[in-house]
Amino acid sequence: MKITYYGHACFLVELKGKKILFDPFISGNELAKEIDVNSIEADFILQSHGHADHILDTVSIAKRTAAKVVTNWEIHEWLNKQGVSNTHPMNIGGKWNFDGITIKCVTAIHSSGLPDGTYGGNPMGFLVMTDEANIYYAGDTALTYDMKLIPSWCNVDVAFLPIGDNFTMDAQDALTASNFIECNKIVAMHFDTFGFIKIDHKAVIKLFEGNNNTIKLPRIGESFTI
Repeated sequence: MKITYYGHACFLVELKGKKILFDPFISGNELAKEIDVNSIEADFILQSHGHADHILDTVSIAKRTAAKVVTNWEIHEWLNKQGVSNTHPMNIGGKWNFDGITIKCVTAIHSSGLPDGTYGGNPMGFLVMTDEANIYYAGDTALTYDMKLIPSWCNVDVAFLPIGDNFTMDAQDALTASNFIECNKIVAMHFDTFGFIKIDHKAVIKLFEGNNNTIKLPRIGESFTI
C-alpha cells in the first residue's frame, strides 16, 4: 500500500489498484505550496466533513478526475449543487462495497459546516476494508469509546489519527485510540498547519515509542509504503 501525504489531513492511498484521496485541502495550505493540486489523480475522494480545511479542493479535483466522492448526505447534496454529480451518499454506521473496496462510515466527534456557511451534516471517519489491507481514517475527532468497536469490524493495518490538539485529540489521546483500535501503525495528521495545532515532533515520537507503539509524522509531498 502506497501512501502520499499532501499536508494537514489529506492523503492519497493506493490500494487494490485504486487511488483513494482523503479530505483534499492543498491549495489553501501555505505549507503545501510546492504541491501542484492539478496533478493529483483520484478514483475516489472520501470526504469526512465539510470544513474548508478538508474540502477546499474537493470540487475542482472531483470535476477534473471524475472521482467518486463518498461522503454524508448533506455534503453529497451540496456537491451536487456545485456541479459534482459522481457522489455516493452515506451516513454513520453504513457500509458499501465498491468493487472489492468496502467503505464503512464510523463515528467522529467534531463539528461540520460547509465553506458557504450551510449545514454540513455529521462528521465521520472511514474504515476502508479490502483483501489487501484495512485502514482507518479517523477524520477530525476527539477520543471516543466508539473506537473500541472498530476491531469487531476488521483488523486495522494502519490508522490515520489527528494529533494536533485544540480542534481534535492530541498525541496522548491518539495513543489511547491506537490501543482502542488495536493498531500500532499510526500515521499522524492534522498537525502543524496552523498556530493552534503546532506540535513537538520529538516529544510525540518519544511518547509512542515509550509505549511500544509507532507513529509516522509524514513530510508534505512524501510517499511511503506500509
